[in-house]
Amino acid sequence: MASRQKIFNSLYSLTIFIIMEIVALNIMYRSGNGQEFFLTKFSQPFVKAFWGLSQGIGDYFSLKGINEDLAKENFALLTALTAAGVDTTAAREGVGAQSAIIEKFRYTRASVVKISTNKHHNYLILDKGARDSITARSGVITPFGVVGIIDTVSNGYAFARSFQNHNFNLSVRIGKEGTTGPLSWNGKSGAVLRDISLHFPFRIGDTVYTSGLSTIFPPDIPLGIIKEDRISNGSTREFDVDLFQDYSSIRFVTVVSNTEREEILDLERKEAGR
Repeated sequence: MASRQKIFNSLYSLTIFIIMEIVALNIMYRSGNGQEFFLTKFSQPFVKAFWGLSQGIGDYFSLKGINEDLAKENFALLTALTAAGVDTTAAREGVGAQSAIIEKFRYTRASVVKISTNKHHNYLILDKGARDSITARSGVITPFGVVGIIDTVSNGYAFARSFQNHNFNLSVRIGKEGTTGPLSWNGKSGAVLRDISLHFPFRIGDTVYTSGLSTIFPPDIPLGIIKEDRISNGSTREFDVDLFQDYSSIRFVTVVSNTEREEILDLERKEAGR
């Protein structure tokens, strides 16, 4: 009985948390701040059933992983609030290490004015540019994953290479502390994760996140779930990944810029020149 009560309390807390987010986002919507970021297809079906519910439902009922998922939700909400220009100083005090990551990135809301989805080298054009402090090599994200990378900017617009592009590889991680590998578009609606060790333990339904091993995207952005696996060249494993993002219906995005990127690149250049 006590165990059932603990399960009930945990699920109740999770439900209240989600309701609070929806209320907060509704307030943002009514005030005209941030409606573009989080309310874009919010029911899509609830981020593929809450970031891979097929993976996590057993963990919920055994009370494993609840804190992790809540932390991800908190991080996503803080990102949205920051992009909307809302002061999140007080909220960040309770997020721990993730707050430092948030502060290293600048978030700018943008609308998609043109998008291609039926080519080998798809792209987006956004309504923000140099006058909005948008620079090349900035990331483009939504609550459902990575959308692309800014390649070129004019004064008022930005041209972004879509993830649905054969010249796009994204460093990702399986699970919270799993192995990393390159994720790329499969030419259709999903993606392929390659070069994973045959010895790495995994489960179908594991969630794939950005690894943070780049100067473009923050870590821990949920991207999709592992759907199938197979052996590649007899030495590594590759996975089909079911993406959360529906690229056919993107209207609003967030441009994310690493404020410390130049410092990191300068350090690399100095080391390479030694």
